[in-house]
Amino acid sequence: MNTKIVKSKSAIKQPKINVITLGCSKNIYDSEVLMGQLRGNNLNVVHESDKMGKDDIVVINTCGFIDNAKQESIDTILQFSDLKAAGKIGKVVVTGCLSERYKPELESEITNVDAFFGTNDLQNILHELGANYKHELIGERLLTTPSHFAYFKIAEGCNRPCSFCAIPLMRGKHLSKPMEELVNEAKILAKNGTKELILIAQDLTYYGLDLYGVRKLDELMRRISDVPGIEWIRLQYAYPSGFPMEILDAMNERDNICKYLDMPLQHITDNMLKSMRRGTTKQKTIDLVNQIRDKVPNIAMRTTLICGYPGETEYDFQEMKDWVAETKFDRLGCFTYSHEEKTHAHTLVDDIPEEVKQQRVDDIMEIQQGISFDINQEKVGKTFKVLVDKKEGDFFVGRTEFDSPEVDNEVLIDAATGYAANGSFVNVKIDRAEDFDLYGTIV
Repeated sequence: MNTKIVKSKSAIKQPKINVITLGCSKNIYDSEVLMGQLRGNNLNVVHESDKMGKDDIVVINTCGFIDNAKQESIDTILQFSDLKAAGKIGKVVVTGCLSERYKPELESEITNVDAFFGTNDLQNILHELGANYKHELIGERLLTTPSHFAYFKIAEGCNRPCSFCAIPLMRGKHLSKPMEELVNEAKILAKNGTKELILIAQDLTYYGLDLYGVRKLDELMRRISDVPGIEWIRLQYAYPSGFPMEILDAMNERDNICKYLDMPLQHITDNMLKSMRRGTTKQKTIDLVNQIRDKVPNIAMRTTLICGYPGETEYDFQEMKDWVAETKFDRLGCFTYSHEEKTHAHTLVDDIPEEVKQQRVDDIMEIQQGISFDINQEKVGKTFKVLVDKKEGDFFVGRTEFDSPEVDNEVLIDAATGYAANGSFVNVKIDRAEDFDLYGTIV
């Protein structure tokens, strides 16, 4: 007699949902929220796993900000669509900024992707993946960072008219998250062991204006500062025009608000700032940097600049170089201008050759390398509170309050001289310093 063996539903292996994140910290946050919802629906979700089966689903969270990021996103989509065509994975779903911006073109060019979604399509993505949006999971996330720090998105979108920036096309208008919701999210993270919150948005300083009629970043900082377990709060992406000076009072008042400010200034000459539609001038920018440093004397300031914007003359560039050398930012990043469709700057002629753009970036970064070396030398012999992120080779690797993960200085502690657990705070005496790294011993 033939007996048919029927597998119970529980015995059937559930396909994995593998989320791939490209781009900035806002995308990391969005992926974590998506993964939290999928996990809440009892689905098997992983982040950037190398191991995939023929029934598994890949979700690619894309970036569409500048040319290099767009190319990386397209290459990643093609890579996984080829795996699907070869029968090595089951489905490919694409979301994020590139998909928001170029959905019709992507659908016609890459036909074996199962679905394309934009940046505000969470409920639709969940439906596509066989899940429901659960309101009770607001504030819950599946962290992709080490558990002791988390990116903390306080707003979506941007109302600024910067000529070179496509973010409003992809992310929409500025939308602040309600303060109670954010405080609740901070409490959930703290309860799960998160010690550092890195506040992110396209424009932190606009926070609250749309919801409450006034800027409320300082109040939000104080409210989050009161959450037990949160030991560091860090500000990234503060816009210079209309900068709310009261956030510096909160920084001075509270020990757990890092003396750190990331303020992308983009350029310094008046004609470049005007063409970029930045809403400020050279003198106002210089005055603002001085006021911030006067109010918080030991603050670490990070900025980002663009080289090769349309019409940038040798004179404009020389003026920016002189200003960088004079201002001595603690941290600085520099990028070549990317000519983005549907932005105001796209109506201008992209008249600086790529090799000139890159040479200008290299020149700025060479100046910054010297500045960073000098600033770091002043830290030798001093002791700093350091948050340990990981163990790498013979070193424990951590950061001071003056450093964000991935983009800033690291403190390397020789593992032979002492032990430091990941996510712990230790006091480290700096023994020597290089351009972008500090070496020290636990005291």
